[in-house]
Amino acid sequence: MARNQSTPEQQSVRVLKVGERVRHILSELLARGEAHDEVLSASNIAVTEVRMTPDLRNAKAYVKPLLGEDESVVLKALRTNTAFFQKEVAQRLGLKFAPRLNFQPDESFDEADRMYVWRPFRGLRCEASRRSRPARPRIASECPRNRKRDHPRPR
Repeated sequence: MARNQSTPEQQSVRVLKVGERVRHILSELLARGEAHDEVLSASNIAVTEVRMTPDLRNAKAYVKPLLGEDESVVLKALRTNTAFFQKEVAQRLGLKFAPRLNFQPDESFDEADRMYVWRPFRGLRCEASRRSRPARPRIASECPRNRKRDHPRPR
């Protein structure tokens, strides 16, 4: 019987599923404190994402210590105990090859903080229209402060 050829989309779905399983396993190990390390058992660590290579041989685990823990100390402890985590992941996954784990700090929260700029909803009334209390609600583009002075309002 011929072997079914898998499409790249199906391969990527498998890679995503295995990465998600590895993330769950690592999160469970860290939550239960199964690693015999004082730093890891004393801190709360979130495994935010695991990215697998297409051959499922390497995995990058992005971690973030919670409650303001020192990130460098936690990463050093995780990298010291990598062999334990690889052994546990290999036993629980049941794949032919165990993925090599590489722990990286998760920078996505810091990046999101830098990108977030508070802006009020532009469809709401502006301050000038609130003071005058018009009969019908005005949108932001009709507000005198928001109009472009060089261009007439399109009709």
